[in-house]
Formats: sequence, C-alpha cells, structure tokens
Amino acid sequence: MDSAEATKGKEGVQKRSPLDLLMNQLRRKASFTERKKPAVGRLFRPSESSDKRNSNIPEMKESEASEGKENNDPGKEINNTTDEETGSVVGWGRVKQFVQKLGKTPHSQNLSLSHCDLTATDVVELATLLPFMAQLEVMDLSWNDLVGGSLKALTVHLQHVEKLRVMKLCNCRLTAQDLTALGQALDCIPLIEVLDLSWNIGVGAGNFRHFTEHLQPESTLKELRLVDCQLSETDVTALSEALPMLSSLEEFDLSNNKLSIKGIENLSSSLSSTPRLKTLKLSMCGLNKDSLSVLGQALKFIPALEDFDISCNKEAGGGLATLVTNLTLLTHLRRLSMQLCCLTKEDVLALVQVAPSLKELRELDLSSNKSVGDTLQNLLQTLPLSQMTKLPLNNCALSTPACRDLATAMQKLQQLESLNLSWNKCVGENLRQFLESLQSDCKLQELRLSSCNLTTEDLLYLESACQRGVLSQLKQLDLSYNGSIGDGGWTSLFGKAAALKGLEELDVSLRPSAFLSVSPWLPSLLEALPHLSSLTRLSLQHWSLSSAEREKLEKVLSKKNVILECDRMASPTPKAAG
Repeated sequence: MDSAEATKGKEGVQKRSPLDLLMNQLRRKASFTERKKPAVGRLFRPSESSDKRNSNIPEMKESEASEGKENNDPGKEINNTTDEETGSVVGWGRVKQFVQKLGKTPHSQNLSLSHCDLTATDVVELATLLPFMAQLEVMDLSWNDLVGGSLKALTVHLQHVEKLRVMKLCNCRLTAQDLTALGQALDCIPLIEVLDLSWNIGVGAGNFRHFTEHLQPESTLKELRLVDCQLSETDVTALSEALPMLSSLEEFDLSNNKLSIKGIENLSSSLSSTPRLKTLKLSMCGLNKDSLSVLGQALKFIPALEDFDISCNKEAGGGLATLVTNLTLLTHLRRLSMQLCCLTKEDVLALVQVAPSLKELRELDLSSNKSVGDTLQNLLQTLPLSQMTKLPLNNCALSTPACRDLATAMQKLQQLESLNLSWNKCVGENLRQFLESLQSDCKLQELRLSSCNLTTEDLLYLESACQRGVLSQLKQLDLSYNGSIGDGGWTSLFGKAAALKGLEELDVSLRPSAFLSVSPWLPSLLEALPHLSSLTRLSLQHWSLSSAEREKLEKVLSKKNVILECDRMASPTPKAAG
C-alpha cells in the first residue's frame, strides 16, 4: 500500500469534527448503567430505508417465540441468582438486565444489540457477561459506531462462546486494531460460519490484511460480507491470497467496492479455491467489458453457483457476450441479476442464446435496462417460464407489442410470485391482457405497477381479477404514481378489496405535486379495511384528507395496528394529478 493510499484511508476513518470527537469521548465513558434516560440517538434514530432493507442490514427481529423459551434457557436456570449479601443480580440475570435496558429481548442463543448506541464501556461490560452465555450462536453488534477501537475488549473473551456461528459488525467504525483483534480471536470460535463486516471503511485502505493474515487453512467460514468497505487494490490482493484458506465459502459479497481490473484478475484466479461457492455478489463494483471477460473465465471454477449478482455496473453494457458464454457452465444457477447495467440489444440477445441451458433459473432481474423492451419476445421464448418465480421488468421501456408478449407468457408463468412492471407507461390501457391470463391457481404475491399510466378502466379489470379470486395470495400491491385513475376506479377497486385477504402492503400514493381529495372513495376504503385482516401498511402519500377523514381512517387502522403513511394536509387543493 503506497503512502497516498494509506493517508486517504486514515482520513476516511478518522475525519470527524472537534465537537464529534468531544461528544464521542464523553459517550465512551458512560455505560448504559449510568444512563438514566435512553440516548437521544436511540429515541430519534430514523427508520432504515427500503434500499438498506434489500441489502440485508435491517435490525434483526427476535423471534416472538424467544420470550416463551426464556424459561428454558440453560443459562437462566443455572445462573439467574442474586447475591444475598450485596443484593446484586449475577449470572444470567446480569445478561438479562443488560439486554433489556438496551431495549432488546434476551435470548441464550441470539444476542442482537444492533442500533443500541453501545459505548466502549458497554463493550467491556458485555465482555464480562460472555461466561454466562455459553450457548450463544449469533452475535449482532451492527450499527454501533463506538464499538470501533474497543473490539479487543470483547474478542479476548470469545473463548467463553465457542459455539458462536454468526458475528455481525456492520457499520461499527472498525479500525486496523479491531481487525487484528478479530483475526486473533478466530481460534476461540472454531465454529464461526458467518462474518459480516459491511459498511466499515476502516476495513479498506490496506487494513484488511490485519484480519486475513490470521486465517488458518480449512476455515469454517461459509459467508463473508464486505459490502461498501472501500476496499483498495491492496485489500483485494490480501483477500485473494486468503481465499485458499476459505474452501468452505458459500456466500461472498463484495458489493459497492470499486474493483480494478487487476483486482478482478486476482480474485478470479483464486476462485478455484472456493468450489462450494453458491452466492457471488459484485453489485456496483465498477465492472466493465474487460472485467466481465475475466470474470467469465472464472465461472468454470465455481460450478455450484446458484446466485450471481452483477447489477448496477453501468460500464458493463456491450460486454456481456464474453460473460454469458460461460453461464452454461453454471448448471445450478437459480438467480441472475443484471439490473441497471446499461445492457445493449446485443447483450440481451447473447443472453437469449444461453437461456435454454439455464434449466434451474428461478429469478432473472433485467430491470432498468431500456434494451429489454425490444428483445423481450426473444427472451420469453427461451427462458424456463414454467419455473420462474420472480421477473422484475420495471423501467425496461416495454412497448405495446412487448406487453402483449408478456401477457401471453403469463399463462406459462405458473410459479410466478413477483411481477414488477413499474415505470413502463405502455402498461396503462393494457393491464387487462395481463390480468385475464391469470389462472385460479395463480401464486402471485407481489404486483408492482407504479407510474404505469393506469386508467380507471385498468382498475375495473383489476377489480374483476379480485372478484375472480386470482389474486387471493397477493401480499404487496403497488399502484402508486398513477394519477390518471379516476375516483370511480378507486371506488370500484376498494369495493372488491375484501377478496385480497392476504394483502399486507397497499400503496396508492400520488406524485408529490398532486394532492387530490380522498373524499369520493374513502367510504369504500373504510368499508374494505376491516376485511383486510393481514394488512400492515397503507400508503396514501400526497392525497389530501380533511381532519375528520384522517380521524376516521386512523381510528379504523388503530384497531388493526396498521402503519399509515400520508401527508398532513388540512384540505384538498384543486391541482390535477400528474
């Protein structure tokens, strides 16, 4: 690593304002037992975006059943005691107290402390509790940025949790010293299978070698995630040299790291050491034509691959032919994602040539590639439609003929669970073709038709589909940004919405400039809501509700514990929908 690279990495990790540094020092000195009130960050932390939810970083939700298992926790039976002389809680009681004060549910096998504003003092205290968590298998400390710099206080005690299989340290501001400590502790957790260090820029800048140099042959790691760690060429080299130690690796995620052609060459040459690899994610890695050519040659080393993600590589357009030729070697491939890769017509036609060989394919994501609209017919003729479960075609510039071809193919898409046609304007006035092709045994659970220029007539056909029962398994329905739908369309749809008993999320939001009145169709919605027993989220953003209308809606939803997303508008405005 050259000096410039090291300087850049150091600045990336340590660049903070004087006030930030002062506050961090104060926070590091206060353990949770000294805090009389919850931290401000814990009260006002914004909810995570949907993008983060699709990238596997949301807070882990403890199983509802875990509370029922508390009484069976071996640690609780043995250690839930009180020192008679001091009156202090010891053993499992201390663990339970520690976890509950952080707003979490204690469980002997799963310790989830993500988003808890942990301080360095908390980390030390947690370390003293590890001897009472011998059954621990999962530890998640993600999204606690003060863990960085203090991880060694915890890792030196990991020998007490030798059953640990999963460790997540996403966005903890890890340092080179933390990586060293983690690497040195690997011997203490011989069963570790999952390690997630994503969103730690300190992992990059040439620091990753501090971890990899401690890896031993025949490591038990099966999943390694390094999303957005700003890996440098030096880090990728260290990672490539370490891959021979990871012969058990099954999932490898390097998304959001800019990979040079040399880095791709190094990685590709080492993939022969990971013959069990099932998932390879290289989304947003700056892949170009040359990268795809090198990567294509490496596919022969990983024949077990099931999930291959090269999405969001905008420079890949025009170079797919060199990659897809070798896709025929992946006889187990079930998911292929090439979203937003600026694919050319020639790229898609090259995929058409190999599609008949992809006999296990279940999901194909070509969304946000405009060329798909002109080549969809060719693709539909070669894909294994009868087993496809997910087919995102949003923002693909579908033409009216393409819509007809897809509508015809719906008869063969018998296992389809998710269909996304959003941002294809031609769907408007053509929705009938899709809906009439649906059979009574339709398995569709997700239907997204945002910004499709839908009309009132389209919603009447959607109402008819509800009435026929072909959408009975639908869980997510997105009809947002379709301002051309008249009040009669919404009224008719909600009138038959009771047939959507499995519906969990409904989005009928308008564009920000719209703000039309809900008054004409709100009674129909209010009448349907009691029948939507599974509904958890209703989005009415940019519609205008009076105070009385909002009160009625919130009263009905409060009984069902449904999240309502809408704007605070006192009265409707006469603007037309966009």
